[in-house]
Amino acid sequence: MNGYTGKILKVDLTTGKIEIEEPTELFYRRYLGGAGIIGYYLLKDIPKGADPLGPDNVLVMAGGAMTGLPIAGGGRNAVGAKSPLSGGYGEADAGGFFGAELRRAGFDAVVVRGKAEQPVYLWIHDGEVEIRPASHLWGMTTLACQEAVRAELGEKQARLAMIGPGGEKLVRYACIINDLKHAAGRTGMGAVMGSKNLKCIAARGKASVPVADPDAFKALAKSMVDTWKDKAWNMHLLGTDGGLTGLSARGALPTRNFQDGQFAGAEKIGGEAMRDTILVDTGGCFACPVHCKRVVKVDDSDYQVDPLYGGPEYETVGAFGSNCGVDDLRAVAKANELCNAYGVDTITAGMAVSFAMECFENGLLTLADTGGLDLRFGNAAAMVDLTRMICVREGLGDLLAEGPTRAAQVIGQGAEQFVIDVKKQPFPMHECRTRHGQALGYAVSPTGADHMHNFWDEGLAREPLGEGFLGLGVYEATPKTELNAHKVRAYTFDVNLRWVHNQIGCCMFIPWSRDEIINILQTVTGWKVNLWELMKAGERCVTLARAFNMREGLTRADDVLPPRMRLPHVSGGLNEKPVLPEVLDEAVTLFYGMMGWDPQTGVPTPAKLHELDIAWVVNA
Repeated sequence: MNGYTGKILKVDLTTGKIEIEEPTELFYRRYLGGAGIIGYYLLKDIPKGADPLGPDNVLVMAGGAMTGLPIAGGGRNAVGAKSPLSGGYGEADAGGFFGAELRRAGFDAVVVRGKAEQPVYLWIHDGEVEIRPASHLWGMTTLACQEAVRAELGEKQARLAMIGPGGEKLVRYACIINDLKHAAGRTGMGAVMGSKNLKCIAARGKASVPVADPDAFKALAKSMVDTWKDKAWNMHLLGTDGGLTGLSARGALPTRNFQDGQFAGAEKIGGEAMRDTILVDTGGCFACPVHCKRVVKVDDSDYQVDPLYGGPEYETVGAFGSNCGVDDLRAVAKANELCNAYGVDTITAGMAVSFAMECFENGLLTLADTGGLDLRFGNAAAMVDLTRMICVREGLGDLLAEGPTRAAQVIGQGAEQFVIDVKKQPFPMHECRTRHGQALGYAVSPTGADHMHNFWDEGLAREPLGEGFLGLGVYEATPKTELNAHKVRAYTFDVNLRWVHNQIGCCMFIPWSRDEIINILQTVTGWKVNLWELMKAGERCVTLARAFNMREGLTRADDVLPPRMRLPHVSGGLNEKPVLPEVLDEAVTLFYGMMGWDPQTGVPTPAKLHELDIAWVVNA
């Protein structure tokens, strides 16, 4: 078949058994890849009620039809398992080179179950698979691990997806790092990997994924190479952090644990400041000309930051910077380096620190609790120290490594009011009181609060509406801070389609149009795919994730926002208003109905499962 290797690797670390599945072409057309394949295997292979950190959990790494093909945006792979943070559907995706190398090594996905008796790693090369001992790698940072494995294999170009000490120590939001600086950051996939005694997966391959129409594909790839500077130059120049100062000016920059939306030090940590101070290079992912990644270096009396670990993205700068009240970009870069070296999600770590800071300022934590750290907002050195403590589970960091929700339960004294999360996953750095469609997205996201499969209200607020919405049959503009039936409908259509980027392994930052995405898939696979089929594929993917959550005990009561979203910011002239619980609740009911889920419980109905051709889920 075209667009796929046609092989899925299954490894049982308990028994050492290695199998290769060869799904039919219709399997790939139905699930596409990425989160679609992940949802399938999580429901099929994980027993109901399995411990997320036990051997019955299953870890899935999956690319899509674009992953590993020489075209802009084709450097991404998804990772999924039952989340140790939420207890439900866990999924994250990452860029870099590992996903591409895995496909070139012969496999569309890897499914890992069981637990090795001693630490191991997988070596996948040109269709061959080995389980190798890794006790000598245990405890290493990601950089040390990568250097050691490449030397051991005698393969300098081997690409690694790995965990650091954070994953080994089961930090509940530990991540999986590709190539030192690309993180599958959210939902604790690194902790799952660590619970299996799996240090890394190394891949190297020389095969190419077959393409149905090579000439048409090359023309499409060249079109982006020729035009990206006109469409994405600012992304190259400033990276994802380029919009930080604008968000602050609009009152939409998370500040001091989401108490405020404007940060006085925004100009000191924005993309322009990074470019003019600590930036030494740009980096990119497989086959991508944009090079939006930051590479920074700090070497002074306060901090040393190794450029091999890349540099902070917007999410990281927001989490460790404005949301902790810190305007020292060097300190933010150091916190980012620590998280990349130890394999910990920067968003959740930053939110854990900001949560602790608010607890400290309100007397719920004392110097005795913090090990002497003065955890007031704005203390850059304390922020860095606490981040390190989280990564190694030291002192207060050991508690915060469980996530803010669990930490608040131990701290007590009303600490729950300072937790900003959904389904135990802290918010990313996007203020949903300025975007109420995004607020709905946080509430109903299967992974907990997430921005990657979410809604951006600005597009729906423009008059006249653009073809992006008109082409989906959405005809009425709606203000950003309004949440009505029109917006719920726009959210449902738009986000179902947004999941397809994950499923096909395409970066959302590459300015491919919707028609170009369809054209790419047609030239790669030979299928006559259309918009309707892709929307159904996204809807199928979301419904699989929803079914997994329902099976694992999550309910409508988990599709809510934290209490702080009901309140306005504490200061500043800001263009936001609270998200009223009764309005959100009505929107959730409408969303369930539009998705074909039970309007009261959110359980996918048998009729919807049949309509999506996944009726097998009823018995999963």
